[in-house]
Amino acid sequence: MASQTADDTLADFQAHMNLIFARAKALWKESASRMHPDLQPSGYKLLAYIARNGDTSAHRLADLFEMDKSVVSRQIRMLEEFGLLQSRPDERDGRLRVLTATPEASAVLAQLRAENAERMRSVLAELTPEEVQAASKVFRLLAEV
Repeated sequence: MASQTADDTLADFQAHMNLIFARAKALWKESASRMHPDLQPSGYKLLAYIARNGDTSAHRLADLFEMDKSVVSRQIRMLEEFGLLQSRPDERDGRLRVLTATPEASAVLAQLRAENAERMRSVLAELTPEEVQAASKVFRLLAEV
């Protein structure tokens, strides 16, 4: 009986994780359209990473997001066309391009992050700090799988 309860609990956990992933996809789509009406969620994720973590290269993004280099190149080209991303030659290796979010993109991303943080604070307000720490630990462990 205990095994069934544990299995039911795990199934419930997995179902909620699926809902979180679906909500995240919807949020990326919504955020992308607020950046530019033609921006795809994959381009938004790349741009958000660049803005948060600083200059990077297309090669690094492809590796990090496990995306095909042609997809990353296409998204970068679109981000540049939309005025959201700048690129310059790498000082150490002229064959590579260094990617940087534009100030305009960084400003919109900061606004979106603030709005998302407020939503998160509102949702998590009913939890104790210890419960939030426990949830954070679960997500960290899942991210390492």
